[in-house]
Amino acid sequence: MASRSFLFAPGNHARRVEKALTLPADAVILDLEDAVAVSEKPATRELVAAAFGAPRHGKLYVRVNAYSTEWCYADIVSVTRTGLDGIILPKVEAADQLRSVDWLLAALERERGLPEGAIDLIPIIETAVGMSAVGAIAGSGSRTKQLAFGAGDYTLDLGMIWSRDEAELLPARSAVVMASRAAGIEPPLDTVWADLRDAEGFARSAEHAAALGFQGKMCIHPDQIAVANAAFSPSEAALAWARRVIGAFEEAEAKGLASIQLDGQFIDYPIVQRARQVAARGVS
Repeated sequence: MASRSFLFAPGNHARRVEKALTLPADAVILDLEDAVAVSEKPATRELVAAAFGAPRHGKLYVRVNAYSTEWCYADIVSVTRTGLDGIILPKVEAADQLRSVDWLLAALERERGLPEGAIDLIPIIETAVGMSAVGAIAGSGSRTKQLAFGAGDYTLDLGMIWSRDEAELLPARSAVVMASRAAGIEPPLDTVWADLRDAEGFARSAEHAAALGFQGKMCIHPDQIAVANAAFSPSEAALAWARRVIGAFEEAEAKGLASIQLDGQFIDYPIVQRARQVAARGVS
């Protein structure tokens, strides 16, 4: 299933949770972390778990509190049950944190009769320490299939200004994409866009992240879903190009040729592989 749009919903707002699950996001993240006040965190666990059986469009994840906090363990124990597709683990700073949570999830799956390894684990890289260890985190050998990048806490941690054009994020974004590819896991998820008044800025951010190699974006408002889904899906023009390239090259390859020209463009194996990737992304 596609991973273009992951919509956050505060776990302690039942109405917003119910609505979020019906929206066309590829996944909904019920939040136990930043959206929930400290005084409400324990009570919100059961509110979140109660939503697992509700009708929904896409996958359902829960963002628990960071590994280093007093709430993380109880969060995971409370929400690991039937209906959960995955855990979002914020502020990950070491591969051993993922391995530890993986061990806990495996124990809970066995204890509760859940399919072994079925619960996904997505770490958010959002501190300088986490970014410095991103290669080890990506290659942790845990159940993690993709990373996520969080610019809000990352820029806060480094004392950076998160600007509208996001030029300061390029090194971090590139590092997360590179680490994911080197570890052989899926392309990562990009950061949220915080300014809800700036729809154009969100669209540019999503398009830029897609061009850098991300496969989707975390969203904080329903209006961002369609924009993210479009940004991380190939356009009809791109699909048409991909199909023409694949068809022309396969015809040439059958004649013993490994490079051709199509509409003035040189086509060889890397270009064809790119075309096949585009075509594959267009399959729902």
